[in-house]
Amino acid sequence: MAWDLSVDLIQATVQLEQPLADGSRTVGTGFLIEDPTPDGRPRTILVTAAHVFDRMPSVSAKIGYRVQSKEGVWRYDPRTLKIRDGDHPLWVKHPSRDVAAIVVEAPPEFAKAAIPLAWLAQDDTFNKYSLGPGDEMMALGFPRGLSANTAGFPILRSGRVASYPLAPASAFPTFLMDFSVFPGNSGGPVFMAEGARRRPGSTESQEVQFVAGMLTQQVELSGERLEIGIVTHAKYIRETVALLDKPSGPPLIQAAPAKPPSVAAAQDVVAVQAVAAPGFNR
Repeated sequence: MAWDLSVDLIQATVQLEQPLADGSRTVGTGFLIEDPTPDGRPRTILVTAAHVFDRMPSVSAKIGYRVQSKEGVWRYDPRTLKIRDGDHPLWVKHPSRDVAAIVVEAPPEFAKAAIPLAWLAQDDTFNKYSLGPGDEMMALGFPRGLSANTAGFPILRSGRVASYPLAPASAFPTFLMDFSVFPGNSGGPVFMAEGARRRPGSTESQEVQFVAGMLTQQVELSGERLEIGIVTHAKYIRETVALLDKPSGPPLIQAAPAKPPSVAAAQDVVAVQAVAAPGFNR
């Protein structure tokens, strides 16, 4: 049976937000991953850019779930997500990359939307499919807190890979995408979904669908945005999720501020106006 990664990821992607004292809100993007515990119990994990949580000072945030009525109508149904216990973060953070993960108790109907961890790219995925500069990938997010509709679904956009080489991830942990990044995009999945990709020199096509990584930053030079996004490889999402199962105590790891990137870039989650864009009031 054919499957559509675009639709599955749209359903798994959520808006994260926290109101601030000045009446604005901090907005980011996250997506849900299904990854059972070591003893086989079902578990839903939210992954996002670590700086999304770092920039939320309160103990709770809102996670933008969506529910569908018996008539098939979707509505936005945000729930409270506790992200701190006092001053202690409840998420785990990758030690060197801008990636965070937290276990969530999603509504049963929404937990089913979480994508399997296996859909994230492996170390050899880029070489396996001969991916390189110019290949098109897609990204989901909530630019400036805007959703696609009143039901709170993310906005789907696309861009082309703008850097070389792409692998190995251990040597090149991020890659560039020709893509305009806005506040609210941080933490969104970047993926490829091609139904008939043909490798160079081959006469046969194959279906290529996988999550390549997470949008974490934008390139900025001397205060000027270059309309280039920085994508952190899926390898580091996998490694962050694995931290939840470290045997040394409960999965509570102090999240240190992200290290400054080697490329001049700006964190793209900022306080945006709390009022929804015209036509998308919830």
